[in-house]
Amino acid sequence: MKAAVITGFGTPSVFQTTNVSRPVPKAHELLVRIEAAGINRLDHYIREGGVNPDLTFPHILGSDAVGVVEDAGNDVTGFSVGERVIPMPGYPTNPTDDGADVLAVSPSYAIRGLAENGTYAEYMTVPARWTLKAPEGISAVDLATLPMALVTAVRAVKVVGGVKKNDTVLVQAGASGTGSFMVQVAKALGAKVAATVRSEEKRAFVTGLGADLVVNMKEDTLNTVREWSGGGVDVVIDNLGGESLARSVEMSRPLGLTVLMGNVLGLESVLPVRSVFFPQRRIAGTLMGGVDDLEWGLGQVQTGTVKPTLDRTYSLDEAEAAHIRLAAGDAVGNIVFEVS
Repeated sequence: MKAAVITGFGTPSVFQTTNVSRPVPKAHELLVRIEAAGINRLDHYIREGGVNPDLTFPHILGSDAVGVVEDAGNDVTGFSVGERVIPMPGYPTNPTDDGADVLAVSPSYAIRGLAENGTYAEYMTVPARWTLKAPEGISAVDLATLPMALVTAVRAVKVVGGVKKNDTVLVQAGASGTGSFMVQVAKALGAKVAATVRSEEKRAFVTGLGADLVVNMKEDTLNTVREWSGGGVDVVIDNLGGESLARSVEMSRPLGLTVLMGNVLGLESVLPVRSVFFPQRRIAGTLMGGVDDLEWGLGQVQTGTVKPTLDRTYSLDEAEAAHIRLAAGDAVGNIVFEVS
């Protein structure tokens, strides 16, 4: 089968398109012919070598896929050949691991493409237990924008953020793949939503998603958001980390919550501690959600409340170009490989 592999750590030039052996489904597994594969910021960090330095090469990146069931191992029930499915982007890899209440802290939890081969290929095997049936009437390319970004957004906004009707919410980097879904999930929950962006093109995109206020990061974001929200928002979703975290905390109200789930701007942050404990603000971390979170999100997509956000598509042969765009932060929405 064809796959886009990395041959070592480094720039996007480490990609090669080559033929590798097609995987064979074991017991309880599905063989999925991949139609489209989503690209995430995490893939960029793995390619650079900053996440798992113990990878063996060649390696196939990618955690998001949409495809059709081609075959199944023993003891698989509930799926038929030809059905379109969406594998969970992360799940417990030990078959005896039932999963913790929060899936991503299960003892054997792993994100696909981080250790074992991922989705930048024509086929993959995946445990049937961690595979969802795709909603009908939506193209494979649009569906491929969803899994990691959507499940992360639902957990961050709905579960950890506890966002409810009439809350004020700020989403940092609202035009990013994950940010674009966070804006929509917050609106679906009835919140008033502000978002930050880096360009006027991205301002128009996020306004189109339903954001009530969109602020260019070059502007006076702190005072603009405080004035809009009447002194600070109820919940900030920060998917940037680094120097962004302190600003996010300052834009939350007393007793407000900042949900941290990314590190685009760096792995370390410096906080003025009194700005946290004097106004009794809170900070909570989150990663990806579970099956229930993705099912809820897909339900919103089916009703049209949440819409896929496709930036552009590439072929597997264009993996280098796709990752150049990803690394530059130029995407407005999500990048997808069209595989078959």
